[in-house]
Amino acid sequence: MRYPEAPETILGLEEETLSRWIEEDLFRKTLRLNPEGENFVFFEGPPTANGRPGLHHIISRTIKDLVCRFRTMEGCRVTRIAGWDTHGLPVEIEAEKKLSISGKPEIENFGIERFNEVCRDSVFTYKDEWEKLSQRIGYWLDYEKPYVTFHNDYVESVWWILSQLAKKNLLYRGHKCVPYCPRCGTGLSSHEVAQGYRDIEDPSLYFLCPWLTEDGSIDAEGRNFLVWTTTPWTVPANSGLALNRDLDYVQVRKDDQMLVMAEKRVEAVLGDDIEILGRYKGSDLVGMRYARPLEIVDVGEYSNKGWFVVNEDFVSSEDGTGIVHLAPAFGSDDYAAGQKYGLPLLKPVKETGCFEDDLELVGGMFVKDADQVLIRALADTGNLFRHSKETHSYPHCWRCESPLIYMARESWFAATSNLRDEMVRGNERVNWVPTEIGQGRMGEWLKGNVDWALSRERYWGTPLPVWVCDQESEHIQWIGSFEELERRTGTLESDFDPHRPYIDELNWSCDLCGGTMRRSPEVIDAWFDSGAMPYAQWNYPFKNEKEFRDHFPADFICEGLDQTRGWFYSLMAIASMLGEEVPFKNVIVNGLILDSQGQKMSKSRGNAVDPWDAISSHGVDAIRWYLVTTSNPWVPKRYDDDAVREGSRRFLDTLLNTYKFFVLYANAEDWKPSEKVLEEVGQDNLLDAWIKSRLNSVTKEVRVELTAYQLTKAYRALGEFVSEDLSNWYVRRSRPRFWGNLNESDTQQAFQTLWDCLKRVCLLAAPVTPFVADWIFRGLVGSSAHLEGFPREKVEDCDESLEKEMEVARVLVSMGRSLREEVRIKVRQPLTRIIAVVPSDIKPRNAILKLVEEELNVKKVDFSSSRDGLFYLTAKPNYEVLGPRFGGKTESVATIIRELSSEEIEKHRDGESLSIDVDGERLQLEEGDFDVREEAHGELVLRSEEDYLVAIDPIIDEELRLEGWARELVNRIQRFRKDSGLLITDRIRIGLSGSEPVLQAAQEYREFICNETLAIEWEILSPADHDGKYDNVKIVGIDDFEIRIGLTRASASHSNPQ
Repeated sequence: MRYPEAPETILGLEEETLSRWIEEDLFRKTLRLNPEGENFVFFEGPPTANGRPGLHHIISRTIKDLVCRFRTMEGCRVTRIAGWDTHGLPVEIEAEKKLSISGKPEIENFGIERFNEVCRDSVFTYKDEWEKLSQRIGYWLDYEKPYVTFHNDYVESVWWILSQLAKKNLLYRGHKCVPYCPRCGTGLSSHEVAQGYRDIEDPSLYFLCPWLTEDGSIDAEGRNFLVWTTTPWTVPANSGLALNRDLDYVQVRKDDQMLVMAEKRVEAVLGDDIEILGRYKGSDLVGMRYARPLEIVDVGEYSNKGWFVVNEDFVSSEDGTGIVHLAPAFGSDDYAAGQKYGLPLLKPVKETGCFEDDLELVGGMFVKDADQVLIRALADTGNLFRHSKETHSYPHCWRCESPLIYMARESWFAATSNLRDEMVRGNERVNWVPTEIGQGRMGEWLKGNVDWALSRERYWGTPLPVWVCDQESEHIQWIGSFEELERRTGTLESDFDPHRPYIDELNWSCDLCGGTMRRSPEVIDAWFDSGAMPYAQWNYPFKNEKEFRDHFPADFICEGLDQTRGWFYSLMAIASMLGEEVPFKNVIVNGLILDSQGQKMSKSRGNAVDPWDAISSHGVDAIRWYLVTTSNPWVPKRYDDDAVREGSRRFLDTLLNTYKFFVLYANAEDWKPSEKVLEEVGQDNLLDAWIKSRLNSVTKEVRVELTAYQLTKAYRALGEFVSEDLSNWYVRRSRPRFWGNLNESDTQQAFQTLWDCLKRVCLLAAPVTPFVADWIFRGLVGSSAHLEGFPREKVEDCDESLEKEMEVARVLVSMGRSLREEVRIKVRQPLTRIIAVVPSDIKPRNAILKLVEEELNVKKVDFSSSRDGLFYLTAKPNYEVLGPRFGGKTESVATIIRELSSEEIEKHRDGESLSIDVDGERLQLEEGDFDVREEAHGELVLRSEEDYLVAIDPIIDEELRLEGWARELVNRIQRFRKDSGLLITDRIRIGLSGSEPVLQAAQEYREFICNETLAIEWEILSPADHDGKYDNVKIVGIDDFEIRIGLTRASASHSNPQ
């Protein structure tokens, strides 16, 4: 058989492989591969298809695909259902852009029906691009039957879930202060807010609230409560101050103003040398009245109901002044305190985020734009203490990027806080990768979980299936199915659309009072849609009950870090509220993709990388390999073209080059695998036995790590095996066995071993680099790697002692090469010996030592049982440490350190104290005062690392020198062969002339040179004799000598060197 030659580029290889997969419908074949296998359940987090996929989507899709391919190869049935998130603000914002409108008034003027049609039409704008990218990166998903969140079946299942929650009394309507996006005109849930924080510069405002007496007059002492805020726009709505009754407060004077504040904040806020004029316990100040700092909002009937000091435990002395300004309409803590103490709820802000038009000074202004106007107003009233700018983290809308404001509004909530303990316990049963995300970010989030604000005052979303009586608002009914809706409203049309505005038109008479039941107009949080996918993708409970139960919970999910407070949370919360078990067992959390400088990629920065550009530059497998192996998935990754190329070079290029090496010689020899040879492999050759054992160990390591979701560990181990063990050691050391080997059985074993190694490496690599692995595997065996089982370790291949001995040998080789570089002696120059000290229980056998001798080009390896006698210790003073310690005595100390004996240094290194006498004073030397150096005895040059020591004898006698020149000559001839375009099988004739010392070496090592270069004719000539006799002539340098080489392809009649 002939093995196919690899395409010239990885891109070409991938495109050829992808075409073959499509032609074969290979993905479908893998879905049918394990009909009796155990289910491995994977949930796909739904992307929004009205935005283009980016480079950051490749990492999570690589991880998902890798795990699913691995589990399929392990014999599991893996269902890979695609999904689309099609509701919510992302879609609405794109529709607004398309229609050149903005905001709710313009949407309603345009018409909800027409607007939602535009939304529906736009949800799949980039669907083809998403599917094309998934296909190109090898991410296998079933796009033929995806779940789609706007489809009727999906909506109906979401309605059912909500109705079940209502039956459990977990849904309620409440008036709370919620994060609110004025541009989008709707509240957000706490987990949505958590995704949109960014650092911005805001005012840092210290203002005064004048102390009032019991009769409401200004305090005779002129005392003021000093208050701090970063939201000046909320000051007009102030109706209370909060402090902590257990803190200590003081009265101080600053710039002729009498201030009251927390004692611990005085120095931070006012500076040093502030005289304390009075002291209060926080409890002493509770109930004290104060004057409104700004009086631009009409308080009407509330004039006597607020503006006093209350106690709240959330107040601390960590920042601010220890006194917190309360505006109950614009903060969750403020709102709760206002409800507790009956503080007025002043709300001079419209839904647009602008002040009421008739308000003094700031009427009609957007609240954040009014800050400076209000600060000037405080100054005019004498209530401004000081202000500046401060950078702090502030929540923004995660979709439109507008700053959020906290505003008291009526919303529908899910009482997730009732299930806080259940969710915390459930989360502890999840295998989070990494663990710290589950225990930290997710765990802490769940411990502080608040009720989920479900409703959105928007248009394109799953309508909230609750109808409220227009006569009595406490009469409500949750609808849990279309059939139930039909029973209430009559037969639904065959093309019934459950979205707005059609659903808003369906009403019925109230069972309790005769009023009309009208749907509450909100839609639900799109995160609830995505969190419902385990049930709604099957239209459960209306259909597919068995399929749902077979696919719940998920064995594995994977998304970015931001999803801890997004999809991960919504999955967990919905399952907990339904009384289901934890909805996922294993989670891999992936980090951000950064640019090469470590900056977050964004279009505005101009540093975003188009995924298609990356693919055309490197190929998919190179990107997948880099993303998996450069660092653990959860670590933010710098996308660097050079680093991607280097990773590809070390693994993919090495693997392909090893395959090309195999093909070159296997085709030349017309070799094919044989069961008989397979049974005999490794019986005679130590390298074969070793590489089989190493591959066996790596197979076990990769399987164990992949099973534990430690993907980086798994594939770093495989990468190291391919580059170092297989290519750089086994193939390089075995190269002579593949061609011109007189031992035919040994050649057959070498081919069989390499074929087997390549085959297994491809199977191990198939989940992470599916294109290259499949192409090579097909080249070797003719079928797809993705239809094979994942390799398992073979007990009969294990030889732990052989692996340890070879590891010792390779350490000795590495250290020996470093020593050669240190003394500048090339490896081609033979040396007499090395002396080695190795771990006491591991001494390589003679056959392995022969490899060390050949690798280091030494005549023998001698072992020493200890380091004693090979070197002595010297001390080099560390002036950077000594100078500050000893000052003027430094040079005297340094001199004594240089004169320390080897024995003194050894004892000091072992932990014994060491003191010296300087000018009659006894001084103690400490660690770091000097550096310890190991100096070899005699002519030896040595290096030590942990339990190893290697010393070489660098002396070169005449015999060694001649052999070195002979080896250099072989090197020059071989390079000349290649440059001359000769094939590896070509025999040659050689003529040499030039410097006598090198010619002498050539004569002495003639047989060696002929064997190495496939020379069958050999002549020593004068320079003139080369002319016209050889097809190729070249002058080369060896040390300080010149040699002229004549080279030509030999005719078939020549057979022996002359």
